[in-house]
Amino acid sequence: MAVLNEEQEMLRDMAREWSTNESPVAEFRKVRASGAPEAFNPDAYKAMSEMGWTGVIIPEEHGGSDFGWMSVGLIVEELGKTLTASPLIASTLAASAIILGGSDEQKSKWLPKIASGELIATLAIDEGPHHNPANIATSVSGGKLSGTKAFVHEAHTADLFVVAANDGLYLVENGDSVSLSTRKLTDQRSHAEVTFDGAVADKLEGGGDDLLNHVLDRARIITACEMLGMAQRVFDTTLDYLKQRVQFNQVLASFQALQHRMADLFGELATMRSAVEGGLMALDAGFRVPEAACIAKARASDVLHLISREGVQLHGGMGMTDEYDIGLYLKRARILEASWGTSSYLRNRFANLSGY
Repeated sequence: MAVLNEEQEMLRDMAREWSTNESPVAEFRKVRASGAPEAFNPDAYKAMSEMGWTGVIIPEEHGGSDFGWMSVGLIVEELGKTLTASPLIASTLAASAIILGGSDEQKSKWLPKIASGELIATLAIDEGPHHNPANIATSVSGGKLSGTKAFVHEAHTADLFVVAANDGLYLVENGDSVSLSTRKLTDQRSHAEVTFDGAVADKLEGGGDDLLNHVLDRARIITACEMLGMAQRVFDTTLDYLKQRVQFNQVLASFQALQHRMADLFGELATMRSAVEGGLMALDAGFRVPEAACIAKARASDVLHLISREGVQLHGGMGMTDEYDIGLYLKRARILEASWGTSSYLRNRFANLSGY
């Protein structure tokens, strides 16, 4: 496990206490039952902003705390444990794009609003059913951007989009030239197809030619943090169930075959944590981030897929019912596995980065 300083430990404990007491899975069920397209509780997001979580990576001169990526990861992991629905990840990633590529004017205009929670931002990258940042048809002419983005996370309440065009990243405000079509996915969160029809676009000129990949690396690592929290909770929940459920006059945890399965999952979870925390440390150190991002997200996808599947199976027939939370984690897992690159895509990218 990563070695945390005192401030990071306090932040993690605060996030754990808040998510457990104020945002348990029952709160997500309420959000889901409401059917609202934004699919999150605005009051909960307001509480997050008041605790400073929306500005953790944002420099102090722009209203943030500049507390680093490890700190963001600690928060996201705890929120993942309770399936807390919010645009925190989306806005954090959009802010990172502005930090990396924005001008002083762009940073002064947008970052304070994101840090305060006043403004919600998100990334609009992919245009097809699979992650493929090399295939971008969206174009800009005369300062006007046109194109369609598929499955944009947290699109319904986004005030600002960071949009990938064929010549770079652009900032586009939500307005008349932006239209949304809701996409219902299995996790019941906010996803939409977003069409830009001559929207006014402000280009992010900094960050070099590889700005998009720098942003995507951050998306992969932070998404892996959410997946780590989910995997940990599924493991813990399944282990508790096996210790309580009685079959053939014995608790299930007493069967050696099930002990072996849980021991294997424990080992997989440990390697997942190592990979994800390695990604966060690489971000904070600025060292070999692309490779670390590939490892973190690929490992997170593989392990969460396994643990969520095993969790449902080890709960028996009840694991397939909506009454049990375990199935909610599996549904969210399948969406995150496909986000920002599947394991096979990331292994191929790692090979390319390594010169193979």
